[in-house]
Amino acid sequence: MIQSRILRGLLAAALIWSLGPGWAEPAPPSSLDRLPSRQILVMLKAAPQHFRIGASYIAATPYGDKVLIEARRRLAEAVARKNGFIVVDGWPMPLLGVDCYVMRVPAGVPIDAAVERLSREPGIAWSEPMQLYLAQAAKTARTPDPLLPVEPAEAQWRLTQLHKLATGRGVSVAIIDSKVEVTHPDLAGHFVADKNFLASDARSAEQHGTAVAGIIGAAAGNGIGIAGIAPGAELMALRACWQVRSGGGPPPTLCDSLGIARALQYAIEHKADVINLSLAGPPGILLAKLVSIALARKESVVAAYDPTLPNGGFPASLRGVIAVADQSLQNLPGSVYGAPGRDIPTTEPGGKWYLVNGTSYAVAHVSGLIALMRERDGRMPLSLARAPSGRVKPCASLLGTLRSCDCECRFSRAQASGAR
Repeated sequence: MIQSRILRGLLAAALIWSLGPGWAEPAPPSSLDRLPSRQILVMLKAAPQHFRIGASYIAATPYGDKVLIEARRRLAEAVARKNGFIVVDGWPMPLLGVDCYVMRVPAGVPIDAAVERLSREPGIAWSEPMQLYLAQAAKTARTPDPLLPVEPAEAQWRLTQLHKLATGRGVSVAIIDSKVEVTHPDLAGHFVADKNFLASDARSAEQHGTAVAGIIGAAAGNGIGIAGIAPGAELMALRACWQVRSGGGPPPTLCDSLGIARALQYAIEHKADVINLSLAGPPGILLAKLVSIALARKESVVAAYDPTLPNGGFPASLRGVIAVADQSLQNLPGSVYGAPGRDIPTTEPGGKWYLVNGTSYAVAHVSGLIALMRERDGRMPLSLARAPSGRVKPCASLLGTLRSCDCECRFSRAQASGAR
């Protein structure tokens, strides 16, 4: 994980970014991609049914009636000009009955003051700072032969036996992350969506999202690579994060409020059963509202717990979100589940495999386990079993336990029953 002082340094060095035509001024080049340093989110009130789902939804092109579009944009620009700000981007949030605009605040104006000022404007539902979220991967040394180590999920979770009971078939998992290599030989054919919610398409697949996708849904029994926790699941690759170009070492992966919100809205509208958020950061009203809608619709939201952030970071701190950490962390709170996060072989861009470390990948394990649970018994809410150490108990989560028969016993019975 990047320490907060490093993240502050990245922010200080960032250049302003923007989105496509009709919404924004041209974006200047940035050596650190698109870190938002002086941006705020402004929610313009809108009728909840103003948005029609269609191709324009994905491409961030105009939506609804053209006259209404122009009127809303002019109103946002008028509010921005009045306060000395610049409209950078805009996106509909029909689930919340608002249009979300990104505005750039000039130097010398405190962000908190700008948020408070705009929140008092007529027609504005609320405003909040643009936040950054950090994918919870640890720096990883590459190994020349990454497939030699045994997968922790096989050694500790008895993954092959779990797959005799469920593979996640018919369960959809939304991976909100950096760009996934959906054509990777261990992942190809597993995706029902591959969408980008950032300023521009990534030129190539990115490491973090591809690694998370492999742990969740890599093919099993195909003679190559690894087996995902839920190889039968239907995956959604939703790019809301980007890989930061840096000097040496593995590149960090960052996400911002708007990108995550766009991807969350897509996942909710397209009825994802599980939403994987291998990231953590500060709280935000917009994301909290969208996560609440997902939970109300019985979608399982799994997020990374970061012990260096207050309450373990956001959105893991939200009630109803399944908070997950690397099981090697000490003294996990009772509301946090530990899962494998060390020396995990997984998929890498370029059709390769490598080893990864970090809570991001523990989150992916639990998202996969929940997909197995939802296939086997779709009743909600789900009940994950947890050992006193904080580690998740996959067998007991999937099968439950009885006083007269522990999980091992039930495992044997379930397999015997399935064989008949």
